[in-house]
Amino acid sequence: MRSIAVGALALLLSGPAGAAEDPVKRGEYLSRIMDCTGCHTPGGLTGKPEADRYLSGSELGLAIPDLGVFYPPNLTPDDETGLGTWSEADIVRALRTGTRPNGRILAPVMPWVSYASLTDGDAAAIAAYLKSLPAVSHRVPPPLGPKEQPRTPYLGVVVP
Repeated sequence: MRSIAVGALALLLSGPAGAAEDPVKRGEYLSRIMDCTGCHTPGGLTGKPEADRYLSGSELGLAIPDLGVFYPPNLTPDDETGLGTWSEADIVRALRTGTRPNGRILAPVMPWVSYASLTDGDAAAIAAYLKSLPAVSHRVPPPLGPKEQPRTPYLGVVVP
């Protein structure tokens, strides 16, 4: 009986059927439970995600006291506005270390510190999934410093 319970638990933890065998399906599953769309899809931060621009970044910024305003970037493989020029290894590095290929550190609202614990297989699956998405051309505003005034809407992050 114990082996049946352990087997059932392992199946539940592995995600949807077939996801463990197919990295792209596994990456899709992980991106959904990690709520990537909540920040990286236009309208996601206001509860109205735009399906036709899925994971293409947000014009709504996140203002962090003393750091500036950050706009969740385009995660689709568009060469000009997204991750098209990033390798899967670049995506894994950003997920695990918070470092972009150009050396810039990701905004502190990106939970890469938690994602650093992803298994090699899960991190690679997320990268494979993001590279498999249809490219969406959508340039988000650049990050702003703490003294720069945003010209687009933003949400304020309150630090207690």
